[in-house]
Amino acid sequence: MKYLKLATLICLLGLSGCAVKKNNAQSLNLTGLKILCYNIHHANPPSKPDVIDIDAIARVINNSKADLVALQEVDKNTKRSGHIDEAKLLAEKTGMNYRFFKAIDHDGGEYGLAILSRYALDEAKHLPLPQQTEAEKRILAYVKVKAGGQELIFANTHLDATRSHENRNLQMKYILDHFKDVTQPVILSGDLNSVAGSEAINLLDQQFKRTCIDNCPGTIPVINPKRTIDFIATKNVKWPLLEYQVIDETYASDHRPIAVSFNISE
Repeated sequence: MKYLKLATLICLLGLSGCAVKKNNAQSLNLTGLKILCYNIHHANPPSKPDVIDIDAIARVINNSKADLVALQEVDKNTKRSGHIDEAKLLAEKTGMNYRFFKAIDHDGGEYGLAILSRYALDEAKHLPLPQQTEAEKRILAYVKVKAGGQELIFANTHLDATRSHENRNLQMKYILDHFKDVTQPVILSGDLNSVAGSEAINLLDQQFKRTCIDNCPGTIPVINPKRTIDFIATKNVKWPLLEYQVIDETYASDHRPIAVSFNISE
């Protein structure tokens, strides 16, 4: 018995290789809230067309130390991705809670958005976005979490990618209408397939505040990026913005991830 007590003490003191699973709530930074937005290209590195590297995406997320993560272009059980549940695997590899939201059926499985969170997830919802001209179906997904003692909505979307702006404008109007009467903080993240100055972003700016306004680093293409189409924007958020960053990651996806940090202690 005394040897068992000694081994337990050694493990608790961190003096051995004992594996201890941390409680997510206890590992949170209680003064900062970090958000990551990432179009992961179904974990297919552009330089390796036939490879799915879920570990590369997990490394980006872990290295970012994000508390909330919005992922676009996520596969679930598709043939092209080896019939894996990407959101579930990423949650396991990052120690985060997760929800997957299907946008379409694809290649024997499903394809859509995912949200990862170090906070408990509550009231997960997803809504189909409208179209004016027929194209791939898109959705708005969101969850409610409690951060800094306050409940917030964390939303994720991926707007239409066709050449015409009609669908994107209509989809942005729908998103804004959905959140127009919300009084609690909303953080909207996503690949909006639109650049600053476009009608979709001008519409966004009427209700939300982008975390980067001027001279924002590009997010695509991943090598020598020239366009910023990935955004994190807020509504009813009074926390000071501490940092905005486009992460210099050129392997894992065809988009660069963006990260922002807020001081939620104020």
